[in-house]
Amino acid sequence: MSAEQRTSWILTGATVACVTALYVPCVQRTVPGGDSGELITTACELGVAHPPGYPLFTLLARLAMCLLPSLSPAHSVNLMSSLLGAAACGALCISVCRLAGPGPGGVLAGGLFAVSRLSWQWSMVAEVFTLNNLFVGLLFFLTASFHCAENATQRGKIAHWGALCCGLGLCNQHTLVLYVLVVIPWVLHRLHCHRELSLRGLVSLGVCFLAGFLPYIYLPISSYLNTARWSWGDQTTLSGLLTHLLRAEYGTFSLAKTESSVNLTTMLKAQLDHSLADLSPPALVLAGTGLLLSSRDRTCRSMSWLLTAMLVVYSLFFAWRANLDISRPLLLGVVERFWLQSDAAVCVLAGLGLSRTHSELERRLGCGGVWKTTGWVLTMALLAHMVSTNHRECDQSRNSVVERFGTELLASIPADSIILTRGDLPGNSLRYLYYCQGVRPDVRLVDQEMMTYTWYVAKLAQHHPGVHFPGRWWDPVHPEEKDTFSLEQFLSRNTQREVFACIGLPDGDPSWERSFSRWPLGVCDYLVPVQRQFHPKEWAQRTRNIYNWSEPHDSFHPASWEHVANEEMWQARMKTAFFLFDLAERMQGEGKARLFELSYTLYKEIVETHSDYPPNWDKNLALACERLLRSGHRSYSPDSLLTCSTQHFSLYLEKEPTDPQAPAIRSAITHLLKERDRLRKSQRP
Repeated sequence: MSAEQRTSWILTGATVACVTALYVPCVQRTVPGGDSGELITTACELGVAHPPGYPLFTLLARLAMCLLPSLSPAHSVNLMSSLLGAAACGALCISVCRLAGPGPGGVLAGGLFAVSRLSWQWSMVAEVFTLNNLFVGLLFFLTASFHCAENATQRGKIAHWGALCCGLGLCNQHTLVLYVLVVIPWVLHRLHCHRELSLRGLVSLGVCFLAGFLPYIYLPISSYLNTARWSWGDQTTLSGLLTHLLRAEYGTFSLAKTESSVNLTTMLKAQLDHSLADLSPPALVLAGTGLLLSSRDRTCRSMSWLLTAMLVVYSLFFAWRANLDISRPLLLGVVERFWLQSDAAVCVLAGLGLSRTHSELERRLGCGGVWKTTGWVLTMALLAHMVSTNHRECDQSRNSVVERFGTELLASIPADSIILTRGDLPGNSLRYLYYCQGVRPDVRLVDQEMMTYTWYVAKLAQHHPGVHFPGRWWDPVHPEEKDTFSLEQFLSRNTQREVFACIGLPDGDPSWERSFSRWPLGVCDYLVPVQRQFHPKEWAQRTRNIYNWSEPHDSFHPASWEHVANEEMWQARMKTAFFLFDLAERMQGEGKARLFELSYTLYKEIVETHSDYPPNWDKNLALACERLLRSGHRSYSPDSLLTCSTQHFSLYLEKEPTDPQAPAIRSAITHLLKERDRLRKSQRP
């Protein structure tokens, strides 16, 4: 090993060590939101994760649990992700060192990626993106090594390792295929130019590539054994395996099962805005400089063009296929994780830009030591600034919001109940607590979306003892078809257990409304036979302070799952009041006024208990005041009700001035004020 190579590996090791020291203390110790709960649960149960299955991540996560038995499953897998993230940064560093020599450019590439908000944030939790980042970094390193190889033996060896790396990488995140499809023709072209391409060599490379797919054997094995209490799909048949691998249940080459799309320009602009905000303008300038200066250097020209081609192809294809509405903060948070793959290419180009700038200045002006020192100073200053900017947001060591959300939900459910989960937040957090932590083994978790797939009952019904499925799958649209059932039929077959829906029910199957009612129980809904009598005061007392939740309102980033969990908990406080109000609206007679009074009392108590609360609480309290006044209830002063209604309507408009109903609310305020003035005039002596 030459002195330059030794220095490169020392710099890379130092980069990995520094990033590890930064990441490990910030790792989340509890289950995160999003897909993390499902991925950890899959590893706990040795099941199959959502399409395309992520077998490599599942096996690595299970290994992390075995190696770190003293930690919770969530903490151990989160820690594994942070180490994978640190290794990915090292791979970017060594890639630049291989192309431009050891120096500040390599540290800038690895360090910039490490302390950028997205990379840091997603390295703190159990997600597949850090493993994908590592494969991207390895692909860059192997490509750079292939480019710099001195003889046919080295090129052949590196090409075979690259083929294996491509196959393994596609066992994790399929977006890597967009880089692979650019790299393979480039490698084959280079081999052809060196007259080293042969049929035997192609077959050998193909075998190495296919060998990388061996972890996928885990999917049919796990599905065949069917011992996992949580698993997705049936991979025991070729059709089922291909359905899973191609994400047919989500939509192949799409992020979600929806026909909606986002304008290509809008998505690309959002990605550019992200790059400017998270990678910084100086880094983008250096990336552009790296492309320009490397293009002038014959020894590095093809490599810089290759990186640029990978970046452009990936960004354009992803912007075309990302079919989520990024105007919604949470969905923007889902989309932006996929920009990590393009960020890695930008960071390598930025590192090349710094190295090439230093070399160019030294060639033209001399004083190489001065320019190298300047490069180190600029690198350290930029990284230190980004660390100070992002540390508070990315430090997840004290974040337990999603786990406490799941714990509170499970604690509120009566013994031996069935919980019909809906959505990632309740579904994945409850699954983790139930299967990995053994919380509330008396209840049964049944996923509403999964129940609509033909494989769910056949594969998982045996793991739900005491739950009766009246058919092979739930078809909300055509429940009369053979082997299907409706929600009403499911509820009717499980009357021996209390059933709760968390969060909500889909609109497609209203059959349950014929025989069942829905009573609010915090975030969840209690599904009860219509014959059961509802006692408003008793239910209001039961659901008052149902959760021990102390997080301030609006205290998390709108794109985070913590924000969603916190918002659900805050809105749960007024669900009973809203339910009573809605019930009163549909009633006549004496009971109507009593329900409006109880709803008003609950609303007023909730609003007066908190100083900062969701804006819709003001609107709901204002409506409750107005309806109580119209009901003719005599226990409250009409003047006080009118004042309360106008006051809280006005507060609502201050908080939500863009509400489409704002003109109607202003008109209502004017009418109520006139009515109050007439009332006061009539009461004067």
